[in-house]
Formats: sequence, structure tokens, C-alpha cells
Amino acid sequence: MAPDGTLLGPAAVAGEAVLGVARSLSGRRWTWPDAGPGDADRDRLGLALSQRLELSEMVGRLLATRGLGLDDAAHFLKPTLRALLPDPSCLADMDVAAARLARAVEGAETVGVFGDYDVDGACAAAIVTRLLRGLGCVVHTHIPDRLLEGYGPNTAALDGLAARGATLIVCVDCGTAAAAPLAHLAGRAEIVVLDHHQCDGPPPAILATVNPNQPGCGSGLRTVCAAALAFLAGVALVRHLRRDGWFAARPAPDLIGLLDLVALATICDVMPLTGLNRALVTQGLRVMARRARPGIAALLEIAASREAPTAFTCGFALGPRINAGGRISEADLGLRLLLCDDAVEAKVLAERLDGVNRQRRTVEGAILDQAMRQAEAQLAAGHAVLLLSGGDWHPGVVGIVAGRVKERFNRPSLVAAALEDGTIKGSARSVEGLDIGAAIIMARQSGLLLTGGGHAMAGGFSLDATGLPAFHRHLDDRLAAARLLPSTQALAVDGVLAVAAATVALATEIGRLAPFGPGNPEPLFVLPRVRVLRVDRVGATANTLRLILEGEGGGPRLKALLFRADDSPLAAALERRGGPPLHLAGWLRAESWNNAVSAGFFIQDAALAEP
Repeated sequence: MAPDGTLLGPAAVAGEAVLGVARSLSGRRWTWPDAGPGDADRDRLGLALSQRLELSEMVGRLLATRGLGLDDAAHFLKPTLRALLPDPSCLADMDVAAARLARAVEGAETVGVFGDYDVDGACAAAIVTRLLRGLGCVVHTHIPDRLLEGYGPNTAALDGLAARGATLIVCVDCGTAAAAPLAHLAGRAEIVVLDHHQCDGPPPAILATVNPNQPGCGSGLRTVCAAALAFLAGVALVRHLRRDGWFAARPAPDLIGLLDLVALATICDVMPLTGLNRALVTQGLRVMARRARPGIAALLEIAASREAPTAFTCGFALGPRINAGGRISEADLGLRLLLCDDAVEAKVLAERLDGVNRQRRTVEGAILDQAMRQAEAQLAAGHAVLLLSGGDWHPGVVGIVAGRVKERFNRPSLVAAALEDGTIKGSARSVEGLDIGAAIIMARQSGLLLTGGGHAMAGGFSLDATGLPAFHRHLDDRLAAARLLPSTQALAVDGVLAVAAATVALATEIGRLAPFGPGNPEPLFVLPRVRVLRVDRVGATANTLRLILEGEGGGPRLKALLFRADDSPLAAALERRGGPPLHLAGWLRAESWNNAVSAGFFIQDAALAEP
């Protein structure tokens, strides 16, 4: 261990169990990053980065383990749109889409915006709607009801937009797989699709399909969300209008002011926070911190989030509330909130969404208990993939439950609800290396499903209830490698810290690597041989533990939190008075409260320390 109390995962022990923890209290093995022939070079690079950028050796090595070199680390720490924003024309069909949007603006046309019922769909719809309304168009919006209409464009909703005068319809976060419904509007309205979902064949025969995942698109932007595509379409539109002289006597719209919506969608749609996405989120969080958008400001207030928003704020405070309306209530509640310009009305909408989100948690909890029992039985029966269903399960929360089951058992997990018409409708979540989207698409192509699609880590499907056993056999065969997975994922540890080394200065420096998410995980550290001096249950449901920690030899103390404590073995060990010392794994963060900054440790796992 270094003089400052830090220990990095050196190549000599890479792959070994950290502090000998082969099975933690949550059943996980703690490991160092994978070893490789370049580890010694990585150590040297980390030292060089720390010296050049005036960082601690630990943070320099964290940059090196993320594959960053001397030339790109500075851009990583300070990502800018000036350096990373591409020319929107690199996207197939973007110039056609921008020209048509410009014609709609110049002709003051009525435009329909058809979105999706999740955060990305709501944010993308809000971006297009705000931009076009600000430029003089009349815009009508439609978010489909999850239960009554399902995902994507449908003829009745499209007819409704056309009947209200829409001569152009923009589909956001959907439309790529909706060739038949979109063809229904031929001759009555032109259609532009801004979508990022995987293509299962040629794009629909419409005016323009902007989708970086469609065949023939060489943009390289395969990992951006629909809201980012809507923003890029806005950039292309404004550029087209500027060339036409449209802004000679008019102010141009504030595109940067829309980046709070892009950041929120990118985080909640679990896009990798690298490259362009990192720049969009970094700038978008700065915009969000101004609290200029009444809807987001009201939600932040409801969530009691008073400090500068982070990726964590978006993913755990804002996203679930915006999603809640589309899951179990009015599908367009989230979009209405994001479009609201009146603070009083925004507060009312935010309170409604907060109430719906509480209801969603209750519904989810009841289903989760049943799903976990089904999953245990299926594992005991030898299934590689978990396919769970219930007659009284709510279709709006099955995706959340699938994610929780996947986390618990480290298996591809599909959770479905039985509908009144005799069909099954569900969502899927997978683990790294097992493509659930491809398996679902193959099942649909084989006639096992009515609908189905997705990407490597997630998907959706529907089928006749009688076909459930055949679908399960298909999944077990297609994803048979899941049988070789451990029952829980290993926990990758970046370093070991003495409690005395877990300082505000180090936490602040680690924070420079934010925003954290896929592609840039938050560094995970272990505090060795810790004693719990005090522990309390706090929160409305008393499901959070608040602790005071001390190193085994005494010295400085550290605040810590454990969320979702429940009655888990982890919570029991932390609440045990006078128990043995523990190794604690978690995240070190700088926390601000009343203009004071302190270090806090957010516990992810624990293990009993050897005597």
C-alpha cells in the first residue's frame, strides 16, 4: 500500500480475488481488472498521465485502464462539443430530413410528432416539438398508450395527426420497424423517422429514415440515443435555415439550451458515456444545473435534489418519475412536463408523476417477489435462460423486473405479462456477451413470436400464450452458454483505500472522471477491515442504512450509505453491534450540503475480514 493509503490493482495480482474475497456477503467474487501483456505499460502510462495532468497516481492509472493515452486524456477530462460534435450530414438521410423540416418551418406547416413512452422518446419528442414551435410551426404530439396501442406508430394515431392538419409527421425513438403503418399515410403526409433501434430489414418506404443502425449508414454513431439524433437534426435544420437567410431578421434558436434533454435521455437509455455522448452529457448537465426548464426544475424539487445534477440524479431521481406515466398511467405525462413552461403547472405535473412512480414501485415489488421464486425454480430445473410470466402482472413494469432478476441471477431474463386476449407481452434483459435481441429476432422469424426485436442487452416480444414453452426452448438452445455463467457476476475492484485515505480531495479528483455510466464505470474501491461505529435506518421506508465508519486502527471517520438495505445478509452484517471487521466495496464521492463538501462512501457489497 502506498504512503497515502491507496493500493491499485497491479498486474501481479490481476485476476486474483481482492483481499482474498472469493465469496462476499452477496455471493460475489471480488477481482482486479483482467491481466494482460500491456499491464506494465499501463502502469507507466498512468504515472505519466498523473504527472502531465497533475493528478494523483491512482486517478492517472484509472485513466490508463480506460484506454486513454497522453493525447486524448485531456479531452476526456474536459469533453467539448466543439471537438466531438460531428457534421450531422454524416448520417444517412439527414440532409433530406433537414431540408423537409426547413420547408415546414418556412411554410409554417402543421407538424405531427409521434414519440415513445420512455424517457428517450419523451425527450426526443420534446426537443423536436420545442424547436419547431419556436420556429413558428403548429405541432401536435402523440405518445402511444403502452397497453392499448403498444410500441411504435399505429394507423389510428397517425390518422389522428393527419386529421389535425399535419402535413409532416416526425417519428422519434420509433418508426424503423413500422413500414406498414407508415405506408398507410402515403399521399396524405410525409414522414421523417429519427430512430436508433436495430433494423431487421430495409427501412420503411418514407421520405427519410435517420438511424445510425440502419444498413448503409456510415456515420459511426451507433450508440447515440434518439434525443441525440433529434438534437443533431436540430443542428442540421438551423444550418439549412441559415443558408436560406431565414435568420436575417429573426433570432436563431438556442440549441445548447436543449442539451439538458439530451443528457437525461442518454443516461436513462443507458448509452455508453464515451466520445460524443460524454460531451453531450457533460454539457447537458451544466444546462440542467441552471434549472431553467420548469418541468425538470419541478422534478428536481420533488426528488429533494438541491445540488448540481449528476448522471446518478438523472438515472435514479428524474428518469423513473418521467417513465412512470408511460408504464402504468397517462403515457404523455412525461412529455407534457418537459414541454411545460409554467412553474405552477409543472409542479402539479411533477407531483402527479411522483405519485404514479410510488404506485409503480408498489406494483413492481409485488411482481418481483413472484418472479424471483419462478427464477429459482427454473434455475433448479436446468434452464439457461429465465422466462417468467404471470397472469396478473402489469406489462408496464416487466422490463424493470427483468433487469432486477438479471442482476440477481446473472442470467438472460425475460419477464412477461399475460393479457386478456390470450397473448403474452414482455421485456428482456441480458448479460454481456449474450445477444438477447438477436435471439428474439430469430424467434420471430421462425414463427415463434407475434412481434419481437431489440439489441444485444435488451428487447421486447409478444406471443400467443400457448407458444411459451417453445419460445423458452428456443432461448435455452440459442443462449446455451448462459449455463456456464457463475450465479453472480464478479465485482471488479479498481483499488483499495484505507479509511484515512478516503478524503474529500481524492473524492473530488475521482469526480473529474464523471459522468459515469456504461463505457466509463464509476471506480469501485474497497475499504479494508472497517468497523461500523454507528448505523441508522433512514428514509420514508427505512430501507437505507446511514453509517459512520472507522478504520481498524482508529483515525478519521467516514460517512457511508447503503441503499435497498431490505433484510439482506449485507444489511444484517452492517447492523450487527460489535461484529467482526468488514471489507466494504463501494464508491467514494464528494457530497455537498449547505455549502460544505464532505466525502461519502456508497456501499455496494461487503465481506467478513479474516481474523
